[in-house]
Amino acid sequence: MNKRIYSLAGVAVLAASLALTGCGARTDAGTGGGSATKVAKIGVIAPMSGGLSAMGLGMKNSVDLAIKQANASNAIPGWKLELAAEDDQATPDVGKNAATKLASDDQVVGVVGTLNSSVAQVVTPVLAAANIVQVSPANTNPTLTKGADPATPKRPYANYFRTCTTDAVQGPFAAQYLLGAGIKKVATIHDKKAYGQGLVEAFTTAFKAGGGEVVAAETINPDDSDFSAVISKVKAAGPAAVYYGGEYPQAGPLSKQMKAAGLKVPLMGGDGIYDGKFIELGGTDGDLATSVGAPVETLDSAKAFVAAYNAGGYAEGYSAYGAYAYDAANAIIASLKTSLASAADAKSARSATVTDMAKVSFEGATGKVGFDEWGDSVSRVLTVYKVDGGKWVAEKTGELK
Repeated sequence: MNKRIYSLAGVAVLAASLALTGCGARTDAGTGGGSATKVAKIGVIAPMSGGLSAMGLGMKNSVDLAIKQANASNAIPGWKLELAAEDDQATPDVGKNAATKLASDDQVVGVVGTLNSSVAQVVTPVLAAANIVQVSPANTNPTLTKGADPATPKRPYANYFRTCTTDAVQGPFAAQYLLGAGIKKVATIHDKKAYGQGLVEAFTTAFKAGGGEVVAAETINPDDSDFSAVISKVKAAGPAAVYYGGEYPQAGPLSKQMKAAGLKVPLMGGDGIYDGKFIELGGTDGDLATSVGAPVETLDSAKAFVAAYNAGGYAEGYSAYGAYAYDAANAIIASLKTSLASAADAKSARSATVTDMAKVSFEGATGKVGFDEWGDSVSRVLTVYKVDGGKWVAEKTGELK
């Protein structure tokens, strides 16, 4: 099975491939033999509106790029791939409806998404029931692949995979960084959602195991904007840093309000705050974030992706998860090269696509792309970033020790 990522073949080739639009099977006039071209769709479920749209649109655009490249190179002879993008608004109920819509489309054979772990919790069962493979570039909650009880892990859904590492790695990596920096007292805050709560739990366990002390453990609501009450409680505990589990729409203002209230310590979070929007909303110099992988701009493996994305004319940047969404889409495409080869239609290839995904292995934009027995990424690389001079700067890249 050929599992290479196909490079962008030039603007002219892309333009030609984009001209081959349409739904269902059709006859290609340019083949001479009148062969039928069948359609298979790769869905995207992500927030394309609202506060997290910067990340969601970066994901959608990156999947779009992978599909265009596959079509331009005729990666799957006899088949044309199409994008089916659905906005989940970072909300479980909306995400479930999006999954139901995609599952009812017989041409959908795979889905890239979601951004939020809490949305994945309701999306994955819907896609699993339809035998549609799901590859997330961003979900980091460990329970999605190993179940609710870490003592007795059990994979809940065989159709679910991810190209990013998990909070079981990310939280401890952050804890090790702070302890190594001499920070022994930390307050934690999370937004009560699956991602934020899971991240804080993993961080707390590792921080305490390393000799640190959690002097306050607080929560906020996902739609809060005034954090004065929780800041007062945290400030009284005297932490040297605040570890936040959640995303940038709340984290940015929280950081700003902390400093204004005299709590002038770093706010650190996970990949959910690693975006320029965090700084725009109030994140300040000294604040920290972990994110999956190494900085994309520094990777030789990502140069072709970055160049192709920049040449693609997308209005939005690829953001924190673009390269991981690109690799997720290419993982699905690699599986489809086998599952669609003899399939009469897209729907009949769904089950085989799930099975073949477990065998996928290639060098992607983010590095090694492959999956372990749980569907988790084989890559465990993470980076700590610091806000410096009003922008994110890489501080440390490595694997959890």
